[in-house]
Order: sequence, then C-alpha cells, then structure tokens
Amino acid sequence: MQPFNKLTSVAAPLKVVNVDTDMIIPKQYLKTIKRTGLGSALFSEMRYNEKGQENPDFVLNKPAYRRANILVAGDNFGCGSSREHAPWALLDFGIRCVISTSFADIFYNNCFKNGILPIKVSQEELDRLFEDAERGSNATLSIDLETQTIQGPDGGTIRFEIDPFRKHCLLNGLDDIGLTMQKSKQLDAYEKKLAARAWA
Repeated sequence: MQPFNKLTSVAAPLKVVNVDTDMIIPKQYLKTIKRTGLGSALFSEMRYNEKGQENPDFVLNKPAYRRANILVAGDNFGCGSSREHAPWALLDFGIRCVISTSFADIFYNNCFKNGILPIKVSQEELDRLFEDAERGSNATLSIDLETQTIQGPDGGTIRFEIDPFRKHCLLNGLDDIGLTMQKSKQLDAYEKKLAARAWA
C-alpha cells in the first residue's frame, strides 16, 4: 500500500449528503476482484449520461477537478452496502483523501485499508473547505498526516483527529497483509517449531 504523508492538491467539492457506495461505484462494476481499472466508473451515474457521454456539470468532469486528489463531500459519505470497490474506485481515479463531517463505519475502515485518508471535520470547517474547493485550480489544500492538519490556500489551518494506530499504518503504507508481514520472522519460527514437532 502506498504510504500517506503529505498531500497537496486541488480539492473537488461534492455538495451531496448521503453519498452511498452504489453512487460511488454502481453494482454492475462489482464483478471484478481487481483493485485497478475502476476509476473510469467512479460516480458513473452522475459523471455520464445515458449515451455514455460526460456530463459537463458534474464536478469531476470540470477541467479544474479532473486531477483532484482530494474530495470534499457532504455528511454521511460512504453509506449503504459494504462494498470495498468504493475505495478502490476512488483510489484508482486518484482520490487519496476524502473530507466530510461523517462517514459510514465500514467505508471509513475500508479507506484506511486501501491507503485513503478519511478526515472528519465540523460543519463549520466543512463549509470553509467547500468555499476553498469551489475556487477550483486557483486554490489547493495541503494535508499533513504527521501534524494532522489541513492547510487552506490562504494560510488557514484546520486540525483533525485520527486514531494513532491507523495513522501509523497510513504513514508506513501498511495494510492488513503488510502488518502481518512485519511479523514474518516470528511466523517463520513458529512454523519451524510446528514442523519439528510433526517429525518428532
């Protein structure tokens, strides 16, 4: 998993509440078990019309936000079914950080396991971030996970809270497999003990 330390990017404003995982990645794209290739289907029912053409009014289709790595979204982001394809699609598009007032628990946990930083802020802070994001390519946000801060384009700073263990995993690029592999020496020693007993 790619480590997360600092990120500076234009932030795309998605002023929609209760964005569920089916809106993030519709069910017809769930047949794959690959983590790549889903970026083009991210928010597909909002990004494309019935003919498969881009909807010019959707935020990620606007020139200023096509390469956004940060998404500023409405309350209760990632609700609905527990599909891990949702963070896969966000990550494949290039989104490394989602900022909202609240997240559905399963989606929130899945983000950390896939190298995405979900940040919870107050409604007042979110409104400020929406204002910054709506300035498009004229404004960027800077996320510093080590100091747990969001730096606005005009120098304002917002602090955010994060569980220390999750912070450690993101900073070091450790998913569940990576955490297990940190114990590889102990696991090898245990396996040798078991093998020795079997032949005793």
